[in-house]
Amino acid sequence: MSIHRQLGLTDEEANQIEEILGRPPNHLELAMYAVMWSEHCSYKSSRLHLRRLPSEGERVLVGPGENAGVVDVGDGIAAAIRIESHNHPSAIEPYQGAATGVGGILRDIFTMGARPIALLDSLRVGPLDDARSRWILDGVVSGVSGYGNAVGVPTVGGEVVSDATYTGNPLVNVACLGVMPIDRLVLGRATGVGNLAVLLGSTTGRDGIGGVSVLASAGFGSDGDTDASDEDAAKRPSVQVGDPFEEKRLIEACLALLDAGLVVGIQDLGGAGLACATSETASRGGVGMDVDVAAVPRREPGMEPFEVMTSESQERMLAIVRPDDLDEVEALCRRWDVRATVVGRVTGEEGRLRILDGFDGPVLADMPAASLHEAAPCYDRPRRPAPAVPDLPPVPTGSVHAGDDLLAMVADTAWVWSQYDSQLFLNTVEGPGGDAALLRLKHPVTGQDTGRALALTLDGNQRWCAVDPREGTAMTVAEAVLNLACVGASPLAVVNCLNFGNPEHPEVMWQLSECIDGMSEACRALGVPVVGGNVSLYNESRGSDIDPTPVIGLLGLVDRLERRPPGVTLAEGAAVLLVGARSGELGGSRWAAEALGGGRPVGSLPALDLAASTATASLVRDLVADGLLAGVHDVADGGLGVALAELVARSGVGADLDGVDGHGELFSEAPGRVVACVAAEDLAEVERRAGAAGVALARLGTAGGDRLVVAGVVDLGVTQIVDTWRNTLPATMGTPVGAGPGIPWDGEASVDGAER
Repeated sequence: MSIHRQLGLTDEEANQIEEILGRPPNHLELAMYAVMWSEHCSYKSSRLHLRRLPSEGERVLVGPGENAGVVDVGDGIAAAIRIESHNHPSAIEPYQGAATGVGGILRDIFTMGARPIALLDSLRVGPLDDARSRWILDGVVSGVSGYGNAVGVPTVGGEVVSDATYTGNPLVNVACLGVMPIDRLVLGRATGVGNLAVLLGSTTGRDGIGGVSVLASAGFGSDGDTDASDEDAAKRPSVQVGDPFEEKRLIEACLALLDAGLVVGIQDLGGAGLACATSETASRGGVGMDVDVAAVPRREPGMEPFEVMTSESQERMLAIVRPDDLDEVEALCRRWDVRATVVGRVTGEEGRLRILDGFDGPVLADMPAASLHEAAPCYDRPRRPAPAVPDLPPVPTGSVHAGDDLLAMVADTAWVWSQYDSQLFLNTVEGPGGDAALLRLKHPVTGQDTGRALALTLDGNQRWCAVDPREGTAMTVAEAVLNLACVGASPLAVVNCLNFGNPEHPEVMWQLSECIDGMSEACRALGVPVVGGNVSLYNESRGSDIDPTPVIGLLGLVDRLERRPPGVTLAEGAAVLLVGARSGELGGSRWAAEALGGGRPVGSLPALDLAASTATASLVRDLVADGLLAGVHDVADGGLGVALAELVARSGVGADLDGVDGHGELFSEAPGRVVACVAAEDLAEVERRAGAAGVALARLGTAGGDRLVVAGVVDLGVTQIVDTWRNTLPATMGTPVGAGPGIPWDGEASVDGAER
């Protein structure tokens, strides 16, 4: 096989590179183009479609294209937000894959000048009766907690999903939020001919050569014959290895450099390593750069130039520094025990990126910086509608066991989030387990409490999007808005992680295009800009693509934080209300998939009325802000039944409900609805406000007692619900008391009878 094909470049791409250079490229140049033109770095299959997303708004300071999106949140404060995937590395080496995903997203935030204040994770694995899926979940949870806790950034929310579509190809999406004074905002641009490129942080090794830029460009066992363990062993050296303590020092050093005005531009070294950081900073600044590859500190002997330039070794940043400031930069870095090495110089030579062996040595590579960053091919790949899912079959008489079906869908995720420190910085008002995370907004310099708060949620639903990718994505956006409303927040900005199968399959490209259109329509209707995101393609195992899984990260703002939101709870004697339109449609629901579809989605999605959903969110937001709700929870995965069971489980309070119309209404996942618990003295006011807002409101019954009774459908004891909810996941994972996660999996060893 030719070298360019071994590096993942097509014949056409190799010809394009030769045209750009006016000569055949050498091996170093080919390696740099290969990583920079990969799907992960160039978005060559998705750029065409991503342009349709709305990205402008009055609060937007930085939109897509930089390391993170940045919005103005008032009081001279800006918030930076970003989401990234580390799917393929986490499938191969779960701990390090997830840990370095956390490290990379943190660097995306503080490279903008913001201090990271919160992490969220969306974790999706195969069925947990499969030993390997349990091993993957064990490892990624340990990786997120091990890195996040050690670096000192709280993990405040997220989601955990187990579904057969992710067997062999888990999804690990991590989001990060940071805050900064607006005047500390800095971009990843190299300017000023003669300025120096200073490499900060860790040494460069062979771990992560090509890294995500290679791993993210192929599925697992796509030929159907490759053994997973053999494939993992071959790919494992491409997985990066993280050091959270180095990252902590790097955060403090970089923020101190920015506060002192010693940095002209700064860029993290993530996907494609130095090849990316040098070419992108030069290209964005419209300048060239000479890079001395021999000056790069290394932790392994005998590394070739292409290895140094494409290694994705972690905890590294590239800062553009004025020569007169170099001594002060080096002194400040020594204070934080951070290595600082001059590896490049900004030039004005027609934007050329040159790699040299010593600044006065031979030129090893010479190419236009912009050709690495901006000239990657943009493909309009063929699209063809995916096959329709089966119609919703009739429910056989006597086949509905609503109580058992409900218990099968109830599981607390505390096994996951109890391993995360969610209270670092002492800003967390609402942490993991609720509808959305809520953080006090403090000034990033003075620490003064502004009396306001930032809210965050991550949401996705692969079943909805498998049924109808456009409508399913719009429903996911609407769900995220309702989650924020349940903590009293208004939406500010969206980031997204678009997880899809092989883009060379026309059905996958159709799904991606449809999802983007659904997101665009919903965000425009809601007036929420998309300020950044990530596309993860080639998520396939044994030739089977995952179901389309767009994960929506939504940032919101509470203008006056006067009280904690009510949370997911019930109060004795209070009324239980359904806010939003009633529905018994079961198409696309979890119940229908599990009870009628053999685990696969069936039926058509219920219609989404964005105007009605927006009105419901606005009403709920105001009711929460004014303290008129004793408890609140959105209706989404699992429908009204799961929402009620979670309210019961988290409060230990039962309910007697006679206003639910059979199992259809119990399990429907129709969008735009919330369950509210309202004290008797507030009920009339809540009903008055709902009427004035034109929002449907239905009394379901009353909270109280030691049973959840849904007349004619469900009769379960509170103790049974609580025990099932609390113990299902720990029992499935087989983690004994005193044993932590992260135990290596060998496919045979058992812990308490459960394979690990």
